[in-house]
Amino acid sequence: MLAMARDVNTVWNYCNETQYRSLRRYTNKPKVWLSGFDLQKLTNGFSKCDGVSIGSATQQAVCEEFATRLRQFKKQRLNWRVSNRKSAKYSLGWIPFKARALTYKNGQVRFNGHILGLWDSYGLSQFEFRAGSFSEDSRGRWYLNVAVKVESETPRVPESTSAIGIDLGLKTLATDSNGRKFEPTRWHRTAGQQETPRQGDPRQNRESAKGRDP
Repeated sequence: MLAMARDVNTVWNYCNETQYRSLRRYTNKPKVWLSGFDLQKLTNGFSKCDGVSIGSATQQAVCEEFATRLRQFKKQRLNWRVSNRKSAKYSLGWIPFKARALTYKNGQVRFNGHILGLWDSYGLSQFEFRAGSFSEDSRGRWYLNVAVKVESETPRVPESTSAIGIDLGLKTLATDSNGRKFEPTRWHRTAGQQETPRQGDPRQNRESAKGRDP
């Protein structure tokens, strides 16, 4: 697991450096933000190099996650991932994967050609696996984080009720799926009719008062 985590850090740091250089190269032009698809093309073939222990599914998942976090935090460069366990900045192990990379059988999971024992307290054999990751805690223990497909037991809309769609418009306030239109209420016109008559100009009142002085 540690060897795969180091390869994940290598891919992450490569994406980080490539993104930063792409921004510096086009200083006087619109900035180029690389997408997950762009980074996947640049890292193509890395999983087939000698000594690399991760598969293409993990490599692609790292690129997608990097691009997502780059857009989220809106930075030119994210933090580096450190593989040296003796360093104070050591990054805890993290190995993402896509749905096709993990299979479950007889209380064990098969990942990238490795069979890993698993303490299954949730009955994972009953579910279909989606994307997920392996993660390490500060004591060196590894955990499997995976999304599963679950059939909804309760319908989104109870049977005793009916559903209706509402489309907000420009000329009309809204139109429902039955074709009924709701006109907007002109509150400003109604409020204007209820206003009291405006008083006269106070300057004219002062001038008329001066004219009445003896």
